[in-house]
Amino acid sequence: MARRSLLTDAERERLFGVPTGRDELVRRYTLDLTDLALVSGHRGDANRLGFALQLALLRDPGFGLSVATGAPEALVVFLAEQLGIEPSAFAAYAARVATATEHARELERALGLRPATRVDLPLMIESAAAAAWPTDKGGPIAEGIIHALRDVRIVLPTPDTIERAGLAGRARARKRAADALLAGLSHEQITRLDAMLAVDPATGRTLLAWTRDLPVAPKPDHVRELVDRLAMVRAVGLDPTLTNRIHPDRLRALVREGQLSSPHAIERYTPHRRRAILVAALLDLERRLTDAVLGMADRLIGASFTRGKNARERTYTATSRDVGRLMRLLHGTIEAVEAAVRDGGDALSAIDGAVGLDRLIHAKPDAAAIADLAEEDPLVRAADRHGTLRKFAPLLLEAIDFRASRSTDPTIAALATLRQLNRSGKRDVPRDAPMPFKKDWRRLVAGADGKVDRRLYETAVFAHLRNKWRSGDVWVERSGEYRRFDSYLLPAAEAAPIVTDLDLPASGDAWLSERGRELDWRLQRFAGRLTRGQVEGVSMKNGRLSIAPVRSATPPDAAALAERIDALMPRVRVTDLLHEVARETGFLSAFTNLRTHRPVDNEAALLAVILADATNLGLSRMAEASQGVTRDQLLWTREAYIRDETYRAALARIIDAHHALPIACVWGDGTTSASDGQFFRSGKRGDAAGEVNARYGVDPGFAFYTHTSDQHDPFHATVISATEHEAPFVLDGLLHHGSGLSIAEHYTDTGGSTDHVHALCALLGFRFCPRLRDFPDRRLASIEPAARYPALKPIMGKRVRVELIREHWGDIIRLVASLKAGVVAPSAMLKKLAAYERQNQLDLALAEMGRICRTLFMLDWLEAPALRRRCHAGLNKSEQRHVLAGAICTYKQGRIADRSREAQEYRASGLNLVIAAIVYWNSTYMADAVAHLRTTVEPAPDDLLSHTSPVGWEHIALSGDFLWDHVAMPRGRRPLNLPRQRRVA
Repeated sequence: MARRSLLTDAERERLFGVPTGRDELVRRYTLDLTDLALVSGHRGDANRLGFALQLALLRDPGFGLSVATGAPEALVVFLAEQLGIEPSAFAAYAARVATATEHARELERALGLRPATRVDLPLMIESAAAAAWPTDKGGPIAEGIIHALRDVRIVLPTPDTIERAGLAGRARARKRAADALLAGLSHEQITRLDAMLAVDPATGRTLLAWTRDLPVAPKPDHVRELVDRLAMVRAVGLDPTLTNRIHPDRLRALVREGQLSSPHAIERYTPHRRRAILVAALLDLERRLTDAVLGMADRLIGASFTRGKNARERTYTATSRDVGRLMRLLHGTIEAVEAAVRDGGDALSAIDGAVGLDRLIHAKPDAAAIADLAEEDPLVRAADRHGTLRKFAPLLLEAIDFRASRSTDPTIAALATLRQLNRSGKRDVPRDAPMPFKKDWRRLVAGADGKVDRRLYETAVFAHLRNKWRSGDVWVERSGEYRRFDSYLLPAAEAAPIVTDLDLPASGDAWLSERGRELDWRLQRFAGRLTRGQVEGVSMKNGRLSIAPVRSATPPDAAALAERIDALMPRVRVTDLLHEVARETGFLSAFTNLRTHRPVDNEAALLAVILADATNLGLSRMAEASQGVTRDQLLWTREAYIRDETYRAALARIIDAHHALPIACVWGDGTTSASDGQFFRSGKRGDAAGEVNARYGVDPGFAFYTHTSDQHDPFHATVISATEHEAPFVLDGLLHHGSGLSIAEHYTDTGGSTDHVHALCALLGFRFCPRLRDFPDRRLASIEPAARYPALKPIMGKRVRVELIREHWGDIIRLVASLKAGVVAPSAMLKKLAAYERQNQLDLALAEMGRICRTLFMLDWLEAPALRRRCHAGLNKSEQRHVLAGAICTYKQGRIADRSREAQEYRASGLNLVIAAIVYWNSTYMADAVAHLRTTVEPAPDDLLSHTSPVGWEHIALSGDFLWDHVAMPRGRRPLNLPRQRRVA
């Protein structure tokens, strides 16, 4: 059996290796005067060189010289150069083992060191346990041992010894974490924990598997199923404060293991570790189930209003003939009255003669009905689906403990009223029942006689509650997505250093002063230039801005160059392409085993799983279409290695490797990016099919929202609902992509733009440049009175309410610091800020800041045609990526059948990873093709290359049989597809 290892090869080299580069040798191994004096005390070149080498190695990395394993040649040469000795002199020293040992003892005495012994193992293991308290990663654990030994002046033992101590320390840290989670649990709780892994004979499944299998279709019965699962988890009686006993990162690791491991895999652990994983998993399950209950209730309540609205529109459409008849009747009546007034006749007689009084009186009920329908409040139609609401509303009230900042909050009081009615079985709502919803609804709910309509009241309360929990005004303590708004923000003390790093002003006044001066100057300058006709491509016509469309800046020769390069690209199977990119970038090492943290040993199986995600083929059909892998291998590999974090880390490695290629610079410097959504239809039908967005037709589905750099790297992707606004997800990709790209300027289309995004991008250091479809209809904002800019009067909006920004500056910078620190996703906060009702005005203050930032951007856009062209080019790169994605994700007609969000995210991540691999592979061979063209005196200048793209796939076999046999792969570079080779073929 292979020995378990703590470190990867890269980590061993980083911690224990000696560099070969000159600059690094200089920094780490330059001898000072004291060192040279110590070395000069020995006679003979061999002794001095060997002594200097031992001195250098004892300091860094901390080992003595091992004559048996030899000395780093680059270090020998570098030290010999400093001593004026020939490097060959070391051969004589290496033959003198006794001398080397004597020198080692001398150096230890001179440096105050001693060798490591067996009695130092407890220190090493304990330091490893301390380092492993937050993590299972080998690098930090080994570093903890090294630092502890250096602190007490002990020469490092062999790397194998450090690794063995690290493994023991990691096991100790895991046991301590398990002890902390299990401390104080009663025998009854332990019994219930163990029962979670027992198989129910009736269903053939364990309770754990049942609780983790969450229904996703929005149905009242599914709310009941989720509540039943929540009750099962709560029955174990775990205190949520248990999570405070261990490090958050260690807790996340246990939760992740509990989420991704099958019950059978968890059962194989020792009882102690198994129960600790179950505790972490169940506490997380309670949070996820609470969110799932509220999320499904949210969709059902929203659906009642949507369907009610649709039913009203259908009814209104059906009355179109009656509306026409009544309008003609009204028109005739008006004409008769006008004629009577003009001729001095009797109006009633004129009406009776023209349209007939009886006919007019008979039309009264129809006119009243149509008028009532046109003015009907959405609440009325939503209440028609009260029966659906009653199927889950009482369960929701009993299962979820809603909180508000005030104990007398009317929303909480209304919920208490409904809860009491449900428990008592009474049907009539008290006349003095709390009505926290808007006034229009109060008039509807309470009739003229003051009697409260139960259907309308309950519907109104839950619609109001839905808005409240969305915004965070009402919250649930043991939830992830519906907590108190302030709980998502860093405390002011923790936010302060982040704000300092972002170079944000200390007060709202300072920010307003700086931006106010800039905004005033820019508006005056633009007004003057617009009046004089000096703004290129922009004019004012009839009080409305007219902006010349962006023209393509692609030179005619660029297309011809792209065709020549495409013709030279080698033909390759996608399987071979993935193997080659893995070999060159090492991205497969990012996929570590969930339990052992070791890299994958079956690379073909892992690549097949990734391609199954990317192509939408699925594991079973991938196994059938593959040679070299089996379905069992694919299933095990997915469970052990595929996670969101491993996909992100692997993508980052490819992106960073591509960014380092010289040819990538011809497309951009990696500082600009664009994001856009791509719609994928669902393979499901009915309620499980996703959302319908009329923009994409009648089929339900969802979107993969992707960020693409100017070098064509797709560096982030996430799954969003087809009906969700894209703007909240812009910052997710900019802040948390994990690659080495440093994005400074970002482009979106209209769907990615809101004033909130403008403000947050500016505060976080990003230049946000959306291509606005309705740009001429947007209004400019000002801090000074609009009269100060008379030439811009037709396009000026309301003045900025600066008092809101001043008042809420502290909350704004706390929000910005929290987003920067990654404690909460920007999309989560932006969706809360966009909620209907809110207790604070942070969203309004942020929107006012956004109006200032958006106006400055709009002035940039109007005055800088180059910016418009950059944005257009950036969004075109996103579109090119979408076309390639459509070519890859073709199986099952491109319809994504996965119901769970996790599986959909894997599809998006696999697709993005394969696209990034294709971009990297294409770039390397495009560089070869360009070099070949230049040797044949064909022009291939960089200014033309910038218009080419590495997202082509005509030369890549994306489908067919998938061959994963390494033997068929060339170990070096593939030859270009030269003309002679094409004729032979």
